[in-house]
Amino acid sequence: MSEVLAPWQQRVYDKAAAALDAGRLPHGLLFAGPQRLGKRAVAEKLAMRALCMGHAPGEEACGRCRSCQLYSSRNQMDPVETRPDGTLAHPDGHPAHPDARFISYAVNDKTHKMRSEIVIEQIRTMSGKLALTPQYGENQVAIIEPADAINHAACNALLKTLEEPQPGRFLWLVSAQPARLPATIRSRVQVLEFRLPPRDEARAWLVAQGHKAAQADEALAIARGHPGLAHEWLEQGALALRAEVVTDLDRLTRDDSGAAGIAQRWAGDEDVALRLRFAADIAAERARVADGHDIRLLAAWFDQANRTRELLRTTVRAELAILDLLLAWPRPRS
Repeated sequence: MSEVLAPWQQRVYDKAAAALDAGRLPHGLLFAGPQRLGKRAVAEKLAMRALCMGHAPGEEACGRCRSCQLYSSRNQMDPVETRPDGTLAHPDGHPAHPDARFISYAVNDKTHKMRSEIVIEQIRTMSGKLALTPQYGENQVAIIEPADAINHAACNALLKTLEEPQPGRFLWLVSAQPARLPATIRSRVQVLEFRLPPRDEARAWLVAQGHKAAQADEALAIARGHPGLAHEWLEQGALALRAEVVTDLDRLTRDDSGAAGIAQRWAGDEDVALRLRFAADIAAERARVADGHDIRLLAAWFDQANRTRELLRTTVRAELAILDLLLAWPRPRS
């Protein structure tokens, strides 16, 4: 794995890698922080280091041993199969690395649809694998993401595994919402916290990714200093989408007769959820400079926009839900 980490990722990685090399890395870790800050990338690089058979203290994974080759091959598989227990496998059904487990949403055997939570069978299977002797080197690693998707029964099974650590068995949780994990789980893992980096560091990183400085500044402002979001939005051309949302809302401020057409256009866009996110953010921005009455209206609209975004995940008719939202956009008092 040759991925170059961002500076804020590297700081977390260096701390964990030093503990690993010194034999002080805890059995359980929680990689916690906002989405798109690279938690999984750090966990992956650390896992490869832990599993490497030719790794020397203070050095990265060698990239040449059989363990490194197997681990790297998992990132190159096309297509990738998600096994029923949530692990990734080669197309022929064999795990990419027998000492690495990757637990996430899995397919329900009965409905053949992707589950919305991580279930107890997945945790039990993972725990059973961790109890076996490693096939390469001395370590095994299991990464669960998103850890906050583990249901209650699965959490109880996971707690049992965390309470009975074995040498060389690492269990790492990745979550953007760690508060959703039971306190009993959080108390048995060491937290590696990912925080938004300083603005100058985030800006320099965005420029290093090939973005123009002016665009980086604009994207960072919109993303409230989040470099991962800013990078994603710049890659997607989302700044133009946000400008369009601003134009639509300004049009509604003057006259809401075009609300139906705007609702139809937003609902028919595959980026409708992002449009609603931008719309909510715009309402929040304007509330900060509004007077008391308008603050209340914009705050209520902000809440409604976020509820509408959640409704889109249900069977509700998107166009009607969005139309109700747009018709509620605050207009100047006459």
